[in-house]
Amino acid sequence: MTGSAEHEVQALESLPTLLTGAVADAVQAARGFAGGIYLRSSTPGLLRMAVLAGLPGQLFRSWWRMHVDLPFPVADVHRLGEEVLLTDATETMRRYPQLAAGLPFPFGSLYVPVVGASTSFGVLTVLRPSASDATEVLPDRDRMTTVAEELGAALAALDKDGPGVVVWDDEPLCVQAPSDGPSVRCVGGFTWDPRDGTVIADDALLGTTPGGFAGTPEALADALSHEDPRLMLTALRETAAGRPPAQPVPVRTADAELRLLALGTSATAPGPPYRVSGTVIDPGPGLTADRAADLLPEGVFALDRLGMITYTNPRAAELLGRPRTELLGRPLWEAVPWLNRPSYEDHVRGALLSPDPVHFQVRRPRGNGQGQTPGRHGGEWLTMSIYAGPGSLTCKLVPMGRVADAAEGDPFETTGRWADVDEPTDGAPATASLYRPIVLAIALTEAVTARQVSEVVMRELLPAFGGRRLAIYLLQDRRLYLAWETGFPEGFLAPFDGVGLDTRLPGVETLTTGRPLFYESMQQLEAAYPGIALDAEEGSRAFLPLIASGRPVGSCILGFDRARAFSAEERTVLTALAGLIAQALERARRYDNEAALARGLQEALLPHRLSAHPLVTTAGRYLPGTLGMDVGGDWYDVVEAGDGLALVIGDVQGHGVQAAATMGQLRSAVRAFALSDRSPDEVMSGTNRLLIDLDPGQFASCCYVRLDPVTGIARAARAGHPQPLLRHPDGRTEILDLPGGVVLGVDPHARYPVTDLLLEPGAVLALYTDGLVERPGTDIDEGVETLRANLARAAMRRGRAGGPSVSAAADLLTAEARQATERPDDIALLLTTRRSPNDDDR
Repeated sequence: MTGSAEHEVQALESLPTLLTGAVADAVQAARGFAGGIYLRSSTPGLLRMAVLAGLPGQLFRSWWRMHVDLPFPVADVHRLGEEVLLTDATETMRRYPQLAAGLPFPFGSLYVPVVGASTSFGVLTVLRPSASDATEVLPDRDRMTTVAEELGAALAALDKDGPGVVVWDDEPLCVQAPSDGPSVRCVGGFTWDPRDGTVIADDALLGTTPGGFAGTPEALADALSHEDPRLMLTALRETAAGRPPAQPVPVRTADAELRLLALGTSATAPGPPYRVSGTVIDPGPGLTADRAADLLPEGVFALDRLGMITYTNPRAAELLGRPRTELLGRPLWEAVPWLNRPSYEDHVRGALLSPDPVHFQVRRPRGNGQGQTPGRHGGEWLTMSIYAGPGSLTCKLVPMGRVADAAEGDPFETTGRWADVDEPTDGAPATASLYRPIVLAIALTEAVTARQVSEVVMRELLPAFGGRRLAIYLLQDRRLYLAWETGFPEGFLAPFDGVGLDTRLPGVETLTTGRPLFYESMQQLEAAYPGIALDAEEGSRAFLPLIASGRPVGSCILGFDRARAFSAEERTVLTALAGLIAQALERARRYDNEAALARGLQEALLPHRLSAHPLVTTAGRYLPGTLGMDVGGDWYDVVEAGDGLALVIGDVQGHGVQAAATMGQLRSAVRAFALSDRSPDEVMSGTNRLLIDLDPGQFASCCYVRLDPVTGIARAARAGHPQPLLRHPDGRTEILDLPGGVVLGVDPHARYPVTDLLLEPGAVLALYTDGLVERPGTDIDEGVETLRANLARAAMRRGRAGGPSVSAAADLLTAEARQATERPDDIALLLTTRRSPNDDDR
């Protein structure tokens, strides 16, 4: 192995330790109860959660991935490089409604960018109790910022060891959050990656200093299983091979203390060996409170902050349908599969993120409950209450047939926040709000184009209901055309593209009848539509009509890989969401029509030919923005002005048809003033008064330069526009300092001073709009300086007129913007050069 490869391997091995340590430091610095870190991934534009401390990863899977263009604090912090502080749920709802809808619980949060040198690696985040005022959180934020800065410097050092070292493409490492004292039941945890042999373990678990552990599975076995380390090594290898032990492995420490070792896998590789995670539980007699809880008539059990069962009394084991030995040391949703339901998970999330108790009803299936889920009939109803503590959750189970006494002094008094108050019926139980559909509804209001609507549905609706396949058809000329699909076999939907409304297909009939169609199995679907082509042997399908304000828009198909029933609540929610999707698509269709109109208007208003002069060469470039309406109010122009030329560039505030129309009016006004050879200050003042008289509710910036092609003397006036650049014949490039007035359309008495400058033969004058130099998270001065440096380095080939080829330079200066997938603003650029009258034409 080469030295470079060895360094890269060492960097990869040290990255998890570095990240988990930084998250622990951040949680303590910000006085939080949970935290994590998102890192960039190998997928452009996608962040992945690398570490989650103090919360079970299973319950927060929806937040493992974060696209940088989503309206969430993590995305904003990474994209803009600025910290975000959310003091409480009200502030979160005001600034980030999608986050508040997905986690509607009373907590505060902090988000700090992790940056090293000039590289943005990710975002450090901490969840903390709500605060009444931001000032009380500022010291915590400052301490957390220090942690992020130190982490950024360390990651920058690792990143030098090889490309792609500081990226994260795996599932997150879930670890305990730091606490003020030792855990009552959970002794500690560890992870072992058999592919590289590294072991990461809690120091408290090993009883060693950070440098006193060799980091091998053998050293771990010696520390935890003193009597027979080979037994533990065998269990580790079996787990890595995909065969974890069904029950916790009993081990004895050097002090002869009995511990239970719970092992599991994190399938970050397509096949074995898998990464092994382990938790060590103390099953001893415990505290006096535990022995007293053993005698309670109610079921009582405890979870650590990662969802591991650390204690259960006999009654709880009876109600959960499992022996105590099969519950201890296992995650709740693995030990009790019938509790692994989205509605129940919402309540557990609420208990983890809120200081208030949570009460809800669950249905235990008939039998022993192993591997079963509650059906429509049968089973016993239980009231489950969860009480959050600083390091654990205490849970109580009471059969619905009796009510626990709330005598004075009872530590489990029945107060707090009731999530479900409806009495259970013979059908599905009352459940918590379906938060992901709420997130979908909010996200749909922000989607503009049909493609964005489809992406939102795929990202939010499918995970909310466990779907794998999606197809959206739009109605046009009494035919349904496929607009979006995902998950279906390649080419399967092609025969259904463009079908008429008289075709007997479920996607057509759901639209023509206005009724959603649900098929719980593929056999049901085939029986309803004999001979219909099926894309799978197993699964279920939902066909939803997309109707907005009584107008048919299209149809939506949801596909599930397994046969499943659709509860009355799910059918109601899906039908309602179909209406929201239809409205969003109808809005997108109107937007597309308006955008096409605006683009046509703008294309008609922008110059197709620039006025020319034998001694002057110009080159203009325009790039529309890629966000919103895609059209704006930027323009450039070259106009004959007496015996000279007027060089003009401007930028109308805003985007859309109104901005394009205002731009056209201003361009016409400036041309009229220029053709009459008015002075630059008169052109600016006259255009300013015209814009105020039009009163479009917009303002504009502008720079006007009147150039004498023979002498090279230029007279310039500026109205709130970025300063021009001047590249001298020797390559030296400067940012001009032209005094100017306020933007046009604000002050009818504004004055616009005129500045004289000289454009020597071979020099290049650059006029541009702010879209070319503005970058999110950076100062505009930095963008101007970058443009100046690029213009200075531009290779000015000789053009046919003998002067520099400004056309090639214009292409070079806009190359990065043309290649960018997102341009927040439109861009205009105008380059001008002149040659001496004594030069011969070449």
